[in-house]
Amino acid sequence: MLGKLARQHDPNVLVGFDHADDAAVYQIGPATALVQTVDFFTPIVDDPYTFGQIAATNALSDVYAMGGRPLTALALVCFPEKGDLDILERILSGGLSKMMEAKCTVVGGHSIRDEETKFGYSVTGLIHPNQVFTNGGAKPGDRLLLTKAVGTGVISTAIKKGVAKQSWIDAAVASMTTLNKTAAEIVIKHQQTAAKGGSSPANDQRRTTNDQAPVHAMTDVTGFGLIGHAREMALASNVALRLRSSSIPALEGALDCIRAGYIPAGLKANRDFAECVVGYEAGILDGLKTLLFDPQTAGGLLISVAPEDSLDLARRLTAAGVSALEIGEVQLASKPVIFVTA
Repeated sequence: MLGKLARQHDPNVLVGFDHADDAAVYQIGPATALVQTVDFFTPIVDDPYTFGQIAATNALSDVYAMGGRPLTALALVCFPEKGDLDILERILSGGLSKMMEAKCTVVGGHSIRDEETKFGYSVTGLIHPNQVFTNGGAKPGDRLLLTKAVGTGVISTAIKKGVAKQSWIDAAVASMTTLNKTAAEIVIKHQQTAAKGGSSPANDQRRTTNDQAPVHAMTDVTGFGLIGHAREMALASNVALRLRSSSIPALEGALDCIRAGYIPAGLKANRDFAECVVGYEAGILDGLKTLLFDPQTAGGLLISVAPEDSLDLARRLTAAGVSALEIGEVQLASKPVIFVTA
């Protein structure tokens, strides 16, 4: 639908919706730009407070994925007219707890009556115009790091059906309520430390950090699944990606959920849309293939980093308590766009 709309041309838009990136970036001064994003959804866990935490963590993630610092947030609330207001208070309290952890101030919001509860935030952050991470810029030879295990979509489906084991729920909730704040801060610090020199073109579109700096592209893995977001990175960078399925971390219970058939509609949609650009090495189990398309809520960062810096960055992330695993590498543009090996 967006392709049918009139195009706006504003030189201050550094990253817009036409690039399928995580958030928009709008320059408001020589050294200042806004990062803007919005995200809200229906409950995926039973506990209202935890749902609020997850919604906030997910909304904040896109700002972190761009390398920005969250500043303010507006709450978006859809709630039944005759719903229990104590539940709504718990949802709002959970969201606020994560916003406070992120040092992001909730300045207001909007609510409407809706038979189906929905909650989330519009988040605005700040960033230097020449220090923006986008999903484009990955270079052949780069290594791909992933900072969270995948599988929240299938586990959430099992939760809704009342069949998820408590250990599965605990692992998924821990992942979905962990901010990408620390991971992003480590990446930014590593980038600033390793960068040699800088550049400050006046009005370049989709400008990123210095080309000589080690991190060339970054995105977060959310609703489109690992393959969907890897596809966006590959196409935006004009490269191909090679993923090692054995290195991709899965949340406890994720493969059990897939084998039991707890497949969310979003996973099926992701697979229908993106599998046409994927090739598989012989012998990869169907469950692993399915997991690659699982829609994530508040997923981790997918980072394309120069090979000589990959190990150092992974060590820094791990030392800060962030799980960081190398799951593949970037190659010259070819078909298939994404090739998955054992």
